[in-house]
Amino acid sequence: MGIRSLASLIKQKSPNSIQTTALYSLSGKRVAVDTSIFLYKSLSNYRHNGEYLRNKDGKIVSHIVGIFYKTIQYLAVGITPIYIFDGKPPVEKKEVLLERSKKAEESKILSQTTQNPEEALKHEKSSIRVKKHHIDDIKELFNLMGISYIHPEGEAEAYASELCRIGFVDYVVTEDMDTLAHGCPRMIRNCMDKSIKRKDVVSVIDLEDILKNFNMNMKEFLDLCILCGCDYCPSIPKVGTVRSFNYIQNFRNIEALIESKKCNNIPEEFIQKYDSSRKLFEVFKDKIDLEDLPIHNSSCDYDKLSNYLINDCAISEKRVENALKKINVLV
Repeated sequence: MGIRSLASLIKQKSPNSIQTTALYSLSGKRVAVDTSIFLYKSLSNYRHNGEYLRNKDGKIVSHIVGIFYKTIQYLAVGITPIYIFDGKPPVEKKEVLLERSKKAEESKILSQTTQNPEEALKHEKSSIRVKKHHIDDIKELFNLMGISYIHPEGEAEAYASELCRIGFVDYVVTEDMDTLAHGCPRMIRNCMDKSIKRKDVVSVIDLEDILKNFNMNMKEFLDLCILCGCDYCPSIPKVGTVRSFNYIQNFRNIEALIESKKCNNIPEEFIQKYDSSRKLFEVFKDKIDLEDLPIHNSSCDYDKLSNYLINDCAISEKRVENALKKINVLV
């Protein structure tokens, strides 16, 4: 879920914190990439006539092909990606994950029972779940491409956000707005201006500008995010994003809101969990040692990479050659 309707609130209250830019303008920058986002997108969108891309043995390779082309897109304009995988989620997220699994299973059943092909495809995409073998496939791709990655003990967006906060990377690439609640100074997501159709144009969101325009410090902004609705804590009935914003403007923190009794429908579960939610959003703050970073580095093995893409991933030799030429691997 991320933070419910936070993007809409930022558009309304802090539009200048969202900058629309072409990827090439970020040349020379290093970005941490929330891998799971692009795994889901690749499994969902890299298809042929609605069906997964498969190799000669019938293995699904949509995720490999999608991540390969996404990585080439970054490298071709001089951006250095470091992919971050999801580790074990906190126990506080168990109910959310169970609900997502339930919905995915329901979508799978609907995709198999509906007679409408378009509905079947929509439900099938909603049933996608990333498995260990998908992760292993992408790690193999990165090893051959010479792309760095980290598989931390925790959630990718939280770890990536701290890497950005301490200056190891310049941006975090993700679609999850809770990255801002984790303290990420600058995040990149798909272009939020829907009138722009170019795939090389993105939105860059600046946390410092948001705090300035919201007239909040980071602690107050975090409480706003928790009130809006997050994965770690239940929301308060009839308290949406705008009302949450007004509450923090008036009371500055959740404790003062509770004590004021201005909101009399706060669930007991919210009261029990909001403070632990704060700690979860700061789980990696000042905890990452750059001298002992669990980063996996490798060198590009051009011959093995080409063979893997052509023979194991069913990408045509010409497409592989053209893609690798973009990063001067083949000339």
